Formats: sequence, C-alpha cells, structure tokens
Amino acid sequence: MQTSVNRFKHILRLTDDTGIVEHALGRIPRRKEGYSTDDQARALWACLEWLDLAGEEEAGKLNDLIDTYLAFLLWVQKDNGHFHNNIAYDRTQEKEAPSDDCLGRCLWAAALALVRLREPERRVAAETVLEKALTQVSAMRFLRGQAYAMSALSLLIAHRYPHHLMNELEMLTQRLVDAYRSQAAAGWNWFEPVVSYSNAILPWGLLNAYEVVRDNRILNVATESLDFLIRLSTNEKGQIRPVGNKGWCGRESRALWDQQPIDVMKLCLAAAKAFQITGTTRYAEIAAKCRDWFYGENDAGVSMVNAAEGSCYDGLTDTGPNLNQGAEAVISYLITEALYLKQINQKREVDHYAACTT
Repeated sequence: MQTSVNRFKHILRLTDDTGIVEHALGRIPRRKEGYSTDDQARALWACLEWLDLAGEEEAGKLNDLIDTYLAFLLWVQKDNGHFHNNIAYDRTQEKEAPSDDCLGRCLWAAALALVRLREPERRVAAETVLEKALTQVSAMRFLRGQAYAMSALSLLIAHRYPHHLMNELEMLTQRLVDAYRSQAAAGWNWFEPVVSYSNAILPWGLLNAYEVVRDNRILNVATESLDFLIRLSTNEKGQIRPVGNKGWCGRESRALWDQQPIDVMKLCLAAAKAFQITGTTRYAEIAAKCRDWFYGENDAGVSMVNAAEGSCYDGLTDTGPNLNQGAEAVISYLITEALYLKQINQKREVDHYAACTT
C-alpha cells in the first residue's frame, strides 16, 4: 500500500513545466515522444479527485500540478473551441485531425475543475476553456467523446450552470441510446458491434445523464450495458479481466491480452457511479475488484503497481506486465485508487445512517 509520501512521485516525475510527458521507458520519461492533451485532461481529473482526500502537503503539490495542466489546456485550445492533441517535446504541434475524444476529455476535466476548485484565480481558467469548448458539443459524432460531454453537461447542470445546456444533454443522450438500440441483441447488450477500448465510459455517461434527466429508460440502458460489460470483464475466479487490445471483442471472439489499466479504471468509474445511484452492493464490489486488479488480483496474479514509486505498468501481457510506466497508466491507477477510497467513505456513511435509524 502506498503512503502519502510517495503516492504522487511518478506523476511528478513525468510532469515538467509544460505538462505531463506521454510515455516512459521503464519509469524514465521519454521526452522525444512529447505530450498529448488527452493526458493533460486525465491528469487534471486525477488531481481533482485526490484534492478531496489529500493532506495539506499533498494538496500543495496537487495544486501545482493542476496549474500546469490547466495552462496546457488553455495553450492548445483553438479559437473554435477544439484542442490540438499531439504536441512535440519542443512545444510544436504535430499534424492531426480534430478528435472528439480529446474534446470530450477536456470538457469533462474543465467542468470538474470549475465545480471543485475553490480559488477564483484557478476557476477562471477552467471557465474560459469550457465556454469555448461547449460551442463544439452539438457537432460531436463519436460515442466516447459524446459520453464525456454528457458527463460534463450533467455536472454543470447539477451545479446550476446555464439551463440551456439541458437541450444539448438530451440530444447527446438520445444519440447514445439510439446507438444501443441499433446494436443490442440477445446476448449482446452493447452500443457497437465491437467492444474495444475505454468501454465503460459509455454506460458512465448515461448514468451521469440519468441523474439530471431522471428518465428510467436511460437508467435501464446504462445498467443493461454495464451489466453486460461486467460479465464480459470477469474471469472464472471472479477477478476483473478487461478486454484485451490485441483483437478486442466481437460476438464471436474475445482477446485476452493485452489488458490496459485505463479499461479497468473506466469500469471502476461506471460501477462506482452505478452504486452511488442505485445502492446495489454488487456494483460496489465490482469497483473494489477493479482496484484489486492493480494489486495482483488479475489473470497473471502479478501486481501492476510499483508502490515505492507511485507508478503503474502500462499493460498486462501474456508474459507479465509491460514494464513501461507512462502517463495513461499511472493516471488510471490514481483515479481508481481515489474512487475506491471515496466509495469506502460513502459505504461507511450509508452503514452509519442505517445503524442510526434502526
């Protein structure tokens, strides 16, 4: 188990005065690989989750990181609200097409920052990013980006930000529900013909939308798809087994390797949200099993975490962990750990309330 002293050692190692470096060779940052805006948004999210749990010393480090990641988002955001995703180490932009996934991640991270940060000097940066990015929501075409955007809109509406956002939330929610209805069939309760990457972000987006819209049809699609993904992501021992990225999963076949920390984190995210909304303890158990995957409760029986460094291996292969420890992996681990600790606190509150009312 990590201590507060070394929990953020690796994310600090990967982060310089520009942002968090995307890749590492072992634990050493690979600067020539540069930065991705995706990772800055994820890292901002991780720091915001930990602010609620951190002591005074940790909070200071986290706020410094938050400033760096917010500055990156401000820097790479285009005049039309989109974000340039791939940045070389010399801070030049690499050629690319705009990404809905990147836009969605930045929307979510900026919305979370606006809601959770208390200092107006930081909130103004998040608000500036959001105002421009929100203009692109209606043009989003890809499901995962839309799920992030739905979650951002739901969060803003729940905290009484502009009510006109409800129209866009309902539009995106309907698109995701329509995708599910067009693909779902007996034994295949999913939004697409293939279960690929970052899968649980789709039911998570619907769960967030349900909290605002309160339409049981949305909740039904969210829980049906999440339950299907949980069955697909559980091995014979009851451990978490995310879909491997060497072939993904279709109706006829399923890849076992390589398993990615980000897919475990997203499953934890959706399960924890489902527990929060429904109170069903099975979802809390799945979230805890996702956390256990990082500590060795997985197909290989090996820990994915280097506790002494506060780091996480990039993936689980058929020969063991990929020893590289890049940004996506450590961020996925840190978010999972924070979600797990918050769920424990939530369950204690529920148990305490139940004891007091009996």
